[in-house]
Amino acid sequence: MRSIILSVVTVFLAGTTFASSVHSAELPQGAAKNIVLVHGAFVDQTSWRPVADILTKKGYNVTLVENPLTSLAADVDATKQALAKQNGRTVLVGHSWGGVVITQAGNDPKVSALVYVSAFAPDVGQSVATLVKSGPATEGAAAIHPDENGNLYFDRKVFPSAVAADLPPQIAESLANHQLPLNHTAFEAPVDTAAWHDKPTFYVISTKDHVIAPEAQKFFATAMKAQTTEVAGSHASLVAHAKEVAAVIEKAALAK
Repeated sequence: MRSIILSVVTVFLAGTTFASSVHSAELPQGAAKNIVLVHGAFVDQTSWRPVADILTKKGYNVTLVENPLTSLAADVDATKQALAKQNGRTVLVGHSWGGVVITQAGNDPKVSALVYVSAFAPDVGQSVATLVKSGPATEGAAAIHPDENGNLYFDRKVFPSAVAADLPPQIAESLANHQLPLNHTAFEAPVDTAAWHDKPTFYVISTKDHVIAPEAQKFFATAMKAQTTEVAGSHASLVAHAKEVAAVIEKAALAK
């Protein structure tokens, strides 16, 4: 299934090259050279491919975390394993559900800055479930349902408009049909650490997001005292607005 998602993103990118270890540019003096990207629910790490390609070509060492999506603890562990392999200062980035993961995992001493992209940003004791209940209702949140095994999925008919309205329809439909399940316990698990209290924090607000309301995103950014950037994108802005997202990550790489 993951290979199917990869092929879908490949079609969308049409001709770009996946981020490799070959660096074609020198980084700004003092910049963190490592970028770790954490994906959200229902998709895999290839959702970060457009951003990863841009950053790698600029000379950054980019790592894409593959979340198992079985629990918050499992996803945090996958991120910590990726951080353990980094040599030096690292920017940790999360999209959507990935924001919860980096909130918990971001207290690693290697992490020099955090970047949230259309992401949940809980405080200690909060879970996605509590944030959704207290925040504005959205078309996307209402379309997430468990199957008989307790795994969460988006309603396939709602997915294209709610999640990926600014992607080509055939791409959005293919992503809807090849979702990866998220165990319901992940959404219910509270974080016991909120790394953003002690790290420079940045937030990319997607103003046309129908999954996490823009008002909620602004609330998270304000609570964290994050440097904010707005893009006129859907929940899939990390793909449709990859250049703007990559630019924010570059700013975070210079944060002290």
